[in-house]
Amino acid sequence: MNTSEPLSNWAMQLTLQSLDLPPGQEYPVFVLGTLTYMTILLCNTLVFATIVFTKSLHKPMFLLLLNLPIMDMIGATAFLPQLVTSILTKNRSISYPGCLFQAFVIHFYGAGNFLFLTVMAYDRYVAICLPLRYMSIMNPKTLMRLIIAIWLAEILFYIVLFSLVARFRICRTHIVDIFCNNPAMQKLICDDTKFNNYFGLFFTGVIQGIPLVIVTYTYIQILLTCMMTKQADARGKALQTCGTHLECVPIPEESLCLQRKPHFCYHVPIFFFFNLPILRTYLLLKFLGYYYETTRNKSVRSYFQRPRIADFF
Repeated sequence: MNTSEPLSNWAMQLTLQSLDLPPGQEYPVFVLGTLTYMTILLCNTLVFATIVFTKSLHKPMFLLLLNLPIMDMIGATAFLPQLVTSILTKNRSISYPGCLFQAFVIHFYGAGNFLFLTVMAYDRYVAICLPLRYMSIMNPKTLMRLIIAIWLAEILFYIVLFSLVARFRICRTHIVDIFCNNPAMQKLICDDTKFNNYFGLFFTGVIQGIPLVIVTYTYIQILLTCMMTKQADARGKALQTCGTHLECVPIPEESLCLQRKPHFCYHVPIFFFFNLPILRTYLLLKFLGYYYETTRNKSVRSYFQRPRIADFF
């Protein structure tokens, strides 16, 4: 095999799936997409700055929450600028390196959000169900190890995954999706990609199956613990905070599903891809507000401080 052949991929221009916008709708959709992107950056920067510059929020839950606005800004930047630019220029082409990078970042965003939400669910489980062990389990060293492990594991895995994709010479140039992702890029290859498929399916099972089991188990335990308390206000605030966290879980789950079912996007209006990140940003702000309100609520704090642990809230 000529060693220069794989390098020819990097000079190719790919074509993303057409958006099929009605005539005259390009400029309104461009403006909506631009405003969506700016809103996401503004709101997530606000969340990030609030946590960083408020010393009372320097607790395990908020340090985990700090990673979500970073992930959201990374994911939005990988998708929306390219999308709205292509709408304005009416040009759906993208370079092969650009497509590979976009796919890497979008997958990184979806999986990272899901993993951090899973760790946050575990944090709430320890705080509510095992309060006497909370400081020993969720200590600063453990917390930093969890955060660093998620970032490094994701980077390593997706480097391996997309290195497996990039080693093949592509024989097609049409991406069957409105954004680049691993399944869509696999369809550009005419060689046998069974190993890539098995590798991707295995990781999908790990990245979605295990966290779903953890989230389900932890919140069943949290629900049972909250139902046992006689203080209605404490129970309500705890359930409200945890419920807002659970509302955030389906968003990265939907992102992961969209990455693995590109044909689904044929039937999805373009506005869905603007509404999904806006909804996610709203829920993130809502969660921050509910949790911060709960930390200031004396009746809730008193319940978990007696005779358990003062640092739950």
